[in-house]
Amino acid sequence: MMSPQAQEIRTFMERTAASSIVQAHLPVETRRAQFEAQRALIPLPSDVQVEAITAGSVAAEWVRTPECDEHQVVLYVHGGVFVWGSCASYRVVAATFARVAHARVLVPDYRLAPEHPFPAAPQDCLAIYHWLLDSGVSPEHLVIVGDSTGAGLVLALLVKLAQEALPQPAGAVLISPWLDLTLSGDSYMRNAQTDFMESRELLLEIRQSYLGAQDPHSPLVSPLFAEISGLPPLLVYAGSDELLVDDAIRLAERLRQVGGSVELQIGEGFWHTWLITATMRPFPEGTQALERIGVFVRSHRTC
Repeated sequence: MMSPQAQEIRTFMERTAASSIVQAHLPVETRRAQFEAQRALIPLPSDVQVEAITAGSVAAEWVRTPECDEHQVVLYVHGGVFVWGSCASYRVVAATFARVAHARVLVPDYRLAPEHPFPAAPQDCLAIYHWLLDSGVSPEHLVIVGDSTGAGLVLALLVKLAQEALPQPAGAVLISPWLDLTLSGDSYMRNAQTDFMESRELLLEIRQSYLGAQDPHSPLVSPLFAEISGLPPLLVYAGSDELLVDDAIRLAERLRQVGGSVELQIGEGFWHTWLITATMRPFPEGTQALERIGVFVRSHRTC
């Protein structure tokens, strides 16, 4: 049963969803400004260090906490349905993962649509991965984490690494991943009334901004349909009430069919990216899941 704290957060989010940036047909500039303003209200703990860098051609930030082992790295690919989100708006999130993973966290400011449609974002993710390796970060010391569309970009990156026979990271964590831009999963219809953070209309609008006339079946657009052999161990989280939950379920099923290592956790009654909510407004189930991610990261990297 959902904790009272989680239920309180869910109720609040449901009440405010109608006036939030997840509504369809808002200007991109409005979405971005409101999202950045909302995240700016969340205080960054005083012991967090933020370092702005240029990683090759990609702007990025290192986020560190006192728990960090400098030899261990988490590459965090933020969400925002390809059109919003930034290093600045994900600092508190990155700091939380730095604490639980005992690693420094690199957050890229990958290019956003519609100004920079596909394949700009996956190109930036690949470029920053190459930069990390060229900078001396060992793949065995690196885990990649992403939420929502960021999680889809993480899987697309892993697929690209496999295609090019490049070293894979030690593991990856996908939180509420959007992996199928064709919207073919049953949950896109089944959860239409329970998902207050997404709608089919919004996702179709975003897809148009990101892809234009390009094929949503492309394996680097919808990595659920890609060849997924040879990937590192994955930890996948989703909420039972979100439109995207079947993307996570179908990925886990496909990985098991090809002998991949995957752990799937579905939060019963939970919403899209509920773990990210817990980095800013803690509740028991979210805190437990974040701690589980920390264990996963620490157990799959080489000391």
